[in-house]
Amino acid sequence: MVDFGRGAAVSEAFTLIGTPRFGGILVVSDHASNRVPDDIDLGIAPELLNQHIAVDIGVAEAGALMAQRPGIAAFQGGVSRLVCDFNRDEHLPTVVPTVSDGHAIPGNVLDAEGHEARLARFFRPYHDALDALLGDVPQALILSLHSFTPQLASSDEPRPWHVGVLYNEDDRAARIAIPLLQAEGLCVGDQLPYSGKLLNATMNRHAEAEGRPYLGIEVRQDLISDAVGQAEWSERLARIANKVAVAIG
Repeated sequence: MVDFGRGAAVSEAFTLIGTPRFGGILVVSDHASNRVPDDIDLGIAPELLNQHIAVDIGVAEAGALMAQRPGIAAFQGGVSRLVCDFNRDEHLPTVVPTVSDGHAIPGNVLDAEGHEARLARFFRPYHDALDALLGDVPQALILSLHSFTPQLASSDEPRPWHVGVLYNEDDRAARIAIPLLQAEGLCVGDQLPYSGKLLNATMNRHAEAEGRPYLGIEVRQDLISDAVGQAEWSERLARIANKVAVAIG
């Protein structure tokens, strides 16, 4: 049982930074960590854990900076997306990926018992805790924070957008945020570099299904890969998220 009223909390599946406030903003980052527990061998080269297939580069740091601001807390995934991808539906095999952007993940070729063990150890505790937090401390806005690689290894097409705004059926926050981001001189992808109608599992479950306002943000990784970029984007996203929350409320 996690006490969400006492600031930072941590488990193997997630980390909570800051104290969630009623009517505040919660920054949710499914892919904030590249941690692989010592008892799990993915069978991949160690350097791959620093690439986009293993972690959303920069979001842990940016989210932590945002959580230093009044009324904002950050809920971050505690293991690499290669160990367990929290932003997938539980019944899909991709929740424990066996391949990512052309790289085989041989340690994830599991039998049914092994697959179930990953879900029980990581996936369900993560989503159960997030569900409890949002139920206990309702938020004015959930900011789903991810980052994307400037170019996939499996594609010849560069991704020119500085930031993408993603959503499924509920586009309330997106319609407000897109012009605010464009006003900053940014190249903004509306449902780009991919569509939230296809990949939106965490927000579908915890926001859309419950009628909670949310904003799906994808920042290009080269823009938040260092401390300067992380500080710049944390300030920008905190400011814009507050404007969105006020406008929706």
